[in-house]
Amino acid sequence: MDFKDTPEEAAYRQQVREWLNANAPKKREGEPDPLGESSDGLAASKAWQAKKAAAGYACITWPKEWGGQGGNPIQQVIFNQEESAFPTPGNPFQIGLGMCVPTVMTFADEETKKRFVGPAIRGEEIWCQLFSEPSGGSDVAGARTRAERAPDCSGDWIINGQKVWTTGAQFSDFGIVICRTNPDAPKHKGMTMFWIDMKDPGVEVRPIHQMSGGSGFNEVFFTDLRVKDSQRLGAVDDGWRVSLVTLMNERLAVGGASGAGWSAFLESARQTPGLDGGAAIKDQALREKLADWYVQA
Repeated sequence: MDFKDTPEEAAYRQQVREWLNANAPKKREGEPDPLGESSDGLAASKAWQAKKAAAGYACITWPKEWGGQGGNPIQQVIFNQEESAFPTPGNPFQIGLGMCVPTVMTFADEETKKRFVGPAIRGEEIWCQLFSEPSGGSDVAGARTRAERAPDCSGDWIINGQKVWTTGAQFSDFGIVICRTNPDAPKHKGMTMFWIDMKDPGVEVRPIHQMSGGSGFNEVFFTDLRVKDSQRLGAVDDGWRVSLVTLMNERLAVGGASGAGWSAFLESARQTPGLDGGAAIKDQALREKLADWYVQA
């Protein structure tokens, strides 16, 4: 397999490189935070996302009418590779732009899409994905969080339950949640997907503190959270199909993330003391492991 750029890809890489040289930060502010786990750099992350969006680099493969370039996945990989050479802020938008908002674009009505796509791509609003639960982990079809029709015949839904391991929930403005709407149906056929306001009083977010000191994951509790039927994504009891689209988008997003965060990782290895008192990156065993990880990635 030939990994060299085609002439067209080389020209695009040069275009990206020139833009980054003119616009990307040259010096990191604060500690490296490639996953956007800290709120300290949130303002810088939003500013960088807005700058990329204005130039069409925020979501390269998205249609132009939604703020993208209508480009291809290779162009997105090229941008990610080039961007990783700069000390850019953490990226708390990757779940929203990689999974949640594409699901909204696929299943929501035009009014909803117009409301959310622009602010998301510009970094004005952050999204999270609420799938995993304490009782089932990654078994999405085992969801027990319930969504029931409101008793006042308004058509609204009332959500009660719990999600866990939700990345970035503490920073998120909105989220997509999979709920059990028909407990009598087979587990793959009785679920429905909704988008929700994470700032609603019916939503409680509890960060999970990790050994690193960060809180990338969260528990999320729903207590009589009321949502409009217009917040439903897809048909009632068809949430499994909607969730598969979301997970497919996740794989595409992860596959296009080559190079992202690598420079920050190497910088951390340079700054961290090794066993001999020098920089950790000077340790031969670590260097071999880093090379192995890079090749496998």
